[in-house]
Amino acid sequence: MKLIINDHRKIFAIQEEFNSFFPYLKLEFFSKPHKKGGANGNKFITHSSKTLSECRTMHTTGEITIMPGMTVSELDRNFSDVYGLSIQIFRKSGKTWLETTLTEGWTLQEQNRQGEDLSKIA
Repeated sequence: MKLIINDHRKIFAIQEEFNSFFPYLKLEFFSKPHKKGGANGNKFITHSSKTLSECRTMHTTGEITIMPGMTVSELDRNFSDVYGLSIQIFRKSGKTWLETTLTEGWTLQEQNRQGEDLSKIA
């Protein structure tokens, strides 16, 4: 999957594209980066109606290739290093969304599968 990144894209459009490939994962954008292995306070979540230009520090245009075998930390680093975007992946657990900070070494595929399994038992 490839996500087009430019200043005019709305956050919700990126989130919808990501969610179509990983239905048990949620991509959130933050106004401030989180520390490695640390949680990001919900008060820093950027509203989904904003454009990418409103929440990033570098205004590079391009695309991010997202593969199922990519880890959460790799995806986080790609968004941050190349596009100046602070993101966090959340995994569905029943009716709750959990931050993946403690499992950021897992692949997106593993995270999505775990979310699917946990949602079946809830």
